Amino acid sequence: MKKTILFVSIVLLMVDCTYIFRTSRKSPAKVTLEQIDGKYRLFVDGEEFYVKGAGCEFGNIEALAKHGANSFRTWRTENGKSSAEEVLDRAYDAGVFVLMGLEVGRERHGYNYNDTVWVKEQFDSLKSEVLKIKDHPALLGWAIGNELNLGASNLKIFDAVNDLSKMIHEVDPNHVTTTTLAGIGKREVDYIKEHCTDIDFLSIQMYADIVNLHKRIEDAGWEGPYMVTEWGATGHWEVARTEWDVAIEPTSREKAMSFIERYKKVIETDSVNCLGSYVFLWGQKQERTPTWYGMFLESGEEIETVDAMHKIWTGEWPENRCPTLDSFALNGKTAYDNIYLKKGESIMAEVMARDFDNDELSYEWEIIPESTDLGLGGDVEGRPEAVFKTVDSNRTEIKAPEIAGAYRLFVYVLDGNRHAATANIPFYIKED
Repeated sequence: MKKTILFVSIVLLMVDCTYIFRTSRKSPAKVTLEQIDGKYRLFVDGEEFYVKGAGCEFGNIEALAKHGANSFRTWRTENGKSSAEEVLDRAYDAGVFVLMGLEVGRERHGYNYNDTVWVKEQFDSLKSEVLKIKDHPALLGWAIGNELNLGASNLKIFDAVNDLSKMIHEVDPNHVTTTTLAGIGKREVDYIKEHCTDIDFLSIQMYADIVNLHKRIEDAGWEGPYMVTEWGATGHWEVARTEWDVAIEPTSREKAMSFIERYKKVIETDSVNCLGSYVFLWGQKQERTPTWYGMFLESGEEIETVDAMHKIWTGEWPENRCPTLDSFALNGKTAYDNIYLKKGESIMAEVMARDFDNDELSYEWEIIPESTDLGLGGDVEGRPEAVFKTVDSNRTEIKAPEIAGAYRLFVYVLDGNRHAATANIPFYIKED
């Protein structure tokens, strides 16, 4: 009886908190950055706010809130599917805040920051976007540009960021500003410390190398507050590669384990300068593969990295967990074995998986040609069309493609409750 009463009380408390967020705040939240007892902290309407969030441009915002997050970030105000107002409205209804991205032209995409006319046009355009949504009650702050240092030789790009930050602080005194870096280095930090002083804090984006975050920050000479606005699965540039030079993707289980380890060892351990983090990516996207960075499958199932973040954000595992992979082999070989096959050859694939809740598992298999539409820094990539699909047991016999080249065999293990495990093995079809 006591457990039942406690559970009901917790549920009512959660409902009350959401109700207060949705009904009492009609005006913009007042977001401030303060240093108290030597520690940097964000405050929302006077209450301390440590960011527990994810990057979520097209993802399930409602599920994000249910898993324990309090915020998500975007990369732009107009994402091609929903307006900034619509995104903020969904966040408001879910009871979470948004770090809104402002898309700033990157030098590597051909934008020239010596062109004062174009820089002014960009400034005016972004100002109009800020004015549209600055008073929305779900807004947390502004992320001005994304990884602008990546491939940049002209650091005047950060002069433009500083001008945008000044403009935002003039027209919107209620919200904080930041800009995000790919990694962190002394060159850009030195420039930012001199030319981009108006931002409230710096944001850093790292993947496997996040284990060295504290040292990278120290070496770069940054002593102020920061946020980790992207982190997650080991990057495709950080993993082992096959003999034909394609990256070997970690399994969903390996990703989940690394999420927990990296968060606890790196993000959680800096209680002085770190303001929180946004894990990447609450949704799905094609980047090298259709499963590398997304925490959901294309069909919407959650994978084990969602469970990992639920545990991080709430301290408990979700009520029903994703299946997990123990092993995956093609002709008895793993992804690290440089598998070469003949055209049309019969091959055997086997995956060993289990479910924490003893849910009945089903298995889907797919062969996809290796992607050749490769971007940089999250650029849009096209997904290759599958050349084979089947639904089978955990063991399946497949014929190798008849066209020479690089491919991947994917497996998707489903539990019937919108949860999944996934992995893929690269292989190469030789010419006769």
